[in-house]
Amino acid sequence: MADTIPSKHHEDLVEAAGMPVGSGVVKSDYDPRLTNKDLAPLREQRWGAYNIFAFWMSDVHSVGGYVTAGSLFALGLSSWQVLISLVVGITIVYFFCNLVAKPSQVTGVPYPVINRVAFGVLGANVPAIIRGSIAVAWYGIQTYLASAALDVVLLKLWPALMPYADVDQYGFLGLPLLGWCTYALLWVLQAAVFWTGMETIRKFIDFCGPAVYVVMFVLAGYLIADAGWGAIDLNLGEVTVTGVDAIPVMLGAIALVVSYFSGPMLNFGDFSRYGRSFTAVKTGNFLGLPVNFLMFSILTVVTASLTVPVFGELITDPVATVARIDSTFAIVLGALTFTIATIGINIVANFISPAFDFSNVSPQRISWRAGGMIAAVGSVLLTPWNLYNNPEVIHYTLETLGAFIGPLFGVLIADYYLVRRQRVDVDAMFTMSPNGRYYYKRGYHPPAIIATAVGAVIAVIPVLGQMTDVAQYSWFIGCGLGFLVYLGLVRRSPVTSPATPVKISS
Repeated sequence: MADTIPSKHHEDLVEAAGMPVGSGVVKSDYDPRLTNKDLAPLREQRWGAYNIFAFWMSDVHSVGGYVTAGSLFALGLSSWQVLISLVVGITIVYFFCNLVAKPSQVTGVPYPVINRVAFGVLGANVPAIIRGSIAVAWYGIQTYLASAALDVVLLKLWPALMPYADVDQYGFLGLPLLGWCTYALLWVLQAAVFWTGMETIRKFIDFCGPAVYVVMFVLAGYLIADAGWGAIDLNLGEVTVTGVDAIPVMLGAIALVVSYFSGPMLNFGDFSRYGRSFTAVKTGNFLGLPVNFLMFSILTVVTASLTVPVFGELITDPVATVARIDSTFAIVLGALTFTIATIGINIVANFISPAFDFSNVSPQRISWRAGGMIAAVGSVLLTPWNLYNNPEVIHYTLETLGAFIGPLFGVLIADYYLVRRQRVDVDAMFTMSPNGRYYYKRGYHPPAIIATAVGAVIAVIPVLGQMTDVAQYSWFIGCGLGFLVYLGLVRRSPVTSPATPVKISS
């Protein structure tokens, strides 16, 4: 049990394990029920703009990202409308990410810990468990999508495996035997990368994002060489909405983009805490979100448009596109690259988050690694392949998750920027003293919990009631309600803030 500032010997052990040197400053007066070296304020913050940029490249360049973007065409929009929706949606994400990044970057603590300010030192387990549970679902979904890409490679190399890819012949719980095998393989590989620690993960994602860009440009070049530049047609799919009627559909598409990124956006503090400065984080966000996503969107639209003249049908899944190329080497290289990229985003967005979240529940019993493994095991039990197998299910899944994530975001932003006015007492987040600034009532702050419950319940009603026109805005509804209800309740029972921002120094 670490209850003092780590010694040099301890730092050597931490570095050997793959974690950043002196990952957390654990003061002697920090309550052991609230801290461990993973949750404590960072001793050093080393990430620059490129590391944040690479994080978002890994996040965007996953099979799930392409499948989600492709699902927008099912709404009846033209390509340029889809492109605008993607860019507007990601710009909103960029703005919100900067808001949620600052409190963790300034204090050096992860998402569940910064929530102790608004929810109380024990009440912070409420958003931690909600976000951690959602990450479990996403972890399973991304692992399934990556395994589907790997299935393409195996079937191309060994066609005799085809019967084992048929769920009707060899299936269990909706997944064929081949799918179970590839899912299990990727499950183990991801766990192995995660187990090596945060520094290895940083290096891994620094590689993943650019690698997919190379493959996407090569894929687009191959299709252009086959069909010619004149074959690029930005009118994809069946356009069923035009003029003014397209506006509400585009707004729904924009909301879908925000919902897709709502998970990593909410707990972005888990990564911004490593930023050497807030300027570096903002720069990385700008390059990784609006700039990178615009390029990603253009590549997606151009590549998809070229599949019509080359293959005779519209294909919006890049793995399926690669599978149609008459070259075993190209198929293997492309599918493996997309698989690696999806592993990258899965680790950064859906392994690290629950690792911190579940560790926050019982810091001395659940380590960062143990928290991640809880998420990995839970992901299998959800049978995630049933949550993301067609456009309608994709939208339903995102809307449900958005309803629960939105209120948490609203409460965090309202508390840090309007109630505390960006002033946080770091030491107070690690004390169970009844006189502690964030102890409130037995460790819980009722206004934050009530605001979260109200926002989530009201936001999820349209989703469960299949009120499609309203359900697509579940994240925004939940966020707005959480924000307003929290402010309203806090004004009736004002909280105090330290006079100046406080941060632990090494």
